Amino acid sequence: MSNVYTAIDKSGSYRVYLAVTTDLVEEARVIHDTSPVATAGLGRVLTGTGLMGLMLKNQSDKLTVIFKGDGPAKQILATAFADGRVKGYIANPYVDLPLNECGKLNVGGSLGIGDLTVIKDLGLREPYVGTIALVDGEIADDLTAYYYISEQQNTAISLGVKIDTDCSVKAAGGMIIQMLPDAEDGAVDALEKMLAELPPVTTLVEDAAKAADGRGNEQILMLMMDRIFGAMPEAYKTEGLEYRELKWECDCSEDRLEQVLMTIGEKELSDIIEEDGQAELVCQFCCKKYHFDKGRLERILASIRQV
Repeated sequence: MSNVYTAIDKSGSYRVYLAVTTDLVEEARVIHDTSPVATAGLGRVLTGTGLMGLMLKNQSDKLTVIFKGDGPAKQILATAFADGRVKGYIANPYVDLPLNECGKLNVGGSLGIGDLTVIKDLGLREPYVGTIALVDGEIADDLTAYYYISEQQNTAISLGVKIDTDCSVKAAGGMIIQMLPDAEDGAVDALEKMLAELPPVTTLVEDAAKAADGRGNEQILMLMMDRIFGAMPEAYKTEGLEYRELKWECDCSEDRLEQVLMTIGEKELSDIIEEDGQAELVCQFCCKKYHFDKGRLERILASIRQV
């Protein structure tokens, strides 16, 4: 299970979402059998999307974040709900690139030039859709730019995934800080100073995990909060902590995949029945396979013809 602390500062100037997502990202890595650079990219998107999903007001609201570029990763997509459920996939899970000039996994290079699209389905007639050009493909920078450009929201985002020598996820986490209306100038100055001195989020996760000595994510997050905001002026320190969960959950089903078959058209489905006599569909999020025998396909075809 991965977890989040949400809080607001004493002056009401900013809100913070802080997450440890090591387990969530490792689960995604195992499901999609991702390479290290793909794990880093997918993990950052899952973490960022999961935190953004917690900002939704209603449990049925849904958020989808799509990074699409001309690089070898092609596309990374994640979907999240207000209750902490999140799922995602990367189009090319085996993408492999040399380290970038900073000696880090080259997530930006794997995406290349492209767009970031955020879709919010809030139960209205039409979903909200915002799209910007990718800044650098490093995920956190792009999401920060999205909030500034599309939502006119001053936001600081930090996301990280550290890969172990066996290619498993050693540490993963993220933080979103959003300025609130009528934020005090002192809070802005204090946050800018703090962020300039802040180590990578994976370093914060690792250091807090060592100090927590096996006491779990809640203790890790408390230690991280103290490390990040402990030196803030008293008026701008965080309070009102709320402990939340993020969890991988795919809501695919046989009925949903049947709907996919119904959309391919009468001719295409007839060809499948005649040539193969069966069909196997794989959920792109969880990689679960669904088998449809000839009889099932014929019933689906009959229902299409009745429409």
